[in-house]
Amino acid sequence: MSNRFIVFDISELGKHLKPLGLLVITDAMLNRVSANWKNGIRTHVFVDEFHVVYENEQSADFFNSAWRRFRKCGAYPNGIIQNVEYLLNSVQASTMLSNSKYVVMYNQAATDRKKLAGLLSISDQQLSFITNAQSGNGLARIGSALIPFANQFPKETGLYRLMTTRPRDIT
Repeated sequence: MSNRFIVFDISELGKHLKPLGLLVITDAMLNRVSANWKNGIRTHVFVDEFHVVYENEQSADFFNSAWRRFRKCGAYPNGIIQNVEYLLNSVQASTMLSNSKYVVMYNQAATDRKKLAGLLSISDQQLSFITNAQSGNGLARIGSALIPFANQFPKETGLYRLMTTRPRDIT
């Protein structure tokens, strides 16, 4: 727990242990963020498969509170999810998303685009940047600004090999 990078993996926890595991992990993250804040250290918190946090009410409530505390303690919380529909079906998660100052969106399904448009005030023209978007292209919400982006890197570079999430592209 004293390492600079800490990774928690709950993928092998069963259905009944996962909620408890999420509470323990969230508490550990809160403790680390608070301790770092007291020591003048900014903490980055990355939660992949973010929708898992909202699969049960108890972990959703606890994490929702933790998310606000992360921000109050100068941390940078990041929720990563492939299909945003899971979050948009939760009132707490939708509220958190709408209050986020930084949101990066890549290609989105039609139902997700419609919900995101209403939640984040995205125009039809802006939605075109997350409709059938190529890999690496999308729309970023920074503060109240919506900014389209295109991140195209040559596949034969070392930088691409470091950033790709496609195992078949790593040579």
